[in-house]
Amino acid sequence: MLDDPAVALTIFTLSIFVGFEVIAKVPPLLHTPLMSGSNAISGITIVGAILSAGHEDRTISTVLGFVAIVFATINVVGGFLVTNRMLEMFQPKKRS
Repeated sequence: MLDDPAVALTIFTLSIFVGFEVIAKVPPLLHTPLMSGSNAISGITIVGAILSAGHEDRTISTVLGFVAIVFATINVVGGFLVTNRMLEMFQPKKRS
């Protein structure tokens, strides 16, 4: 079923719209805590991208898998840096 490019493109397009609608409904106050949850999702994306890149079925799947690995890794690292910075704001200040 997913071998048909039209079905895969339809699922991809629908997932874009659903993802946009879900994120658009989140109030700005919750964006940073939501980023912690998206780190877990990006971790799952990395696993799927590694499987896609390593499958070597077609060159395009290897290239797109590699690009997905790079972008998901950037997202995970950036999310952890922002979350860490936010948590530092709640730490008591050290006296020198």
